[in-house]
Amino acid sequence: MSYFTIGYRLPAFISVPLFGDRKQFGLTVQPDDPCWQEWQKTYLNFYYSNQKRSVGKVINNAGYRIMSKVDINGKKVLEIGPGDINHIDDWKGTPLLYVIADIRQEMLDISSMKLGAKGISYDAKLLDKNSSKLPFGEEEFDIVVSFYSFEHLYPFPAYLDEILRVLKHRGKLVGAIPCEGGLLWGIGRFMISRRWLKKHTSINPDKIICWEHPNFADMILNILDLKMHKQYLGFWPFMISSIDINLIVKFIYEKP
Repeated sequence: MSYFTIGYRLPAFISVPLFGDRKQFGLTVQPDDPCWQEWQKTYLNFYYSNQKRSVGKVINNAGYRIMSKVDINGKKVLEIGPGDINHIDDWKGTPLLYVIADIRQEMLDISSMKLGAKGISYDAKLLDKNSSKLPFGEEEFDIVVSFYSFEHLYPFPAYLDEILRVLKHRGKLVGAIPCEGGLLWGIGRFMISRRWLKKHTSINPDKIICWEHPNFADMILNILDLKMHKQYLGFWPFMISSIDINLIVKFIYEKP
């Protein structure tokens, strides 16, 4: 299946405001950069202002519903980048153990409280933000879950190799990604989150976009198709197999 998208391939005067100036700033985080340092202090405020309210909340919730298609009852599950686990009401069954892993302790704390309140057996692991390595054994998990994190993980193939290492044979990878690089996603960000950054911070969005979302959706899907067996792929909101006219892609893949 081809995932070609025109969005980020448009001329620079259009693509840069939508997808960042990748030619100038590259894809690798510069920790000493003032914009990046301000972003670290601003991230949570940005997250709850843009991702957990109004349009952002509707978009995220549309992806979470993929969880209702996977039976996690009695399974050992790993979630990478759990956020606040707003998909918990979409679960089909109760896991034997739900392991959450993130580079941000504050997000692990939020997730842990929600899991504890639901009586779910869980464990939390703080990940090294500078490494793709996961602190788990070979083929340890039946299911790996990840929502809206693959666009952040660079270089993505290295992170996927680690996911495959800890996932059992015929284990499932479940989640969703934004249609990063697609025209509708870029326009939406230009109208909403870019404006928020301009209004509330001194951050240059053309820089932070590159470092926060280094991976485009077509690249992620092509790599997943190459290394795993696709069981389900759904586009939202228009359900046509096009990155350019949708906002998210939901997926279920199986490890060979």
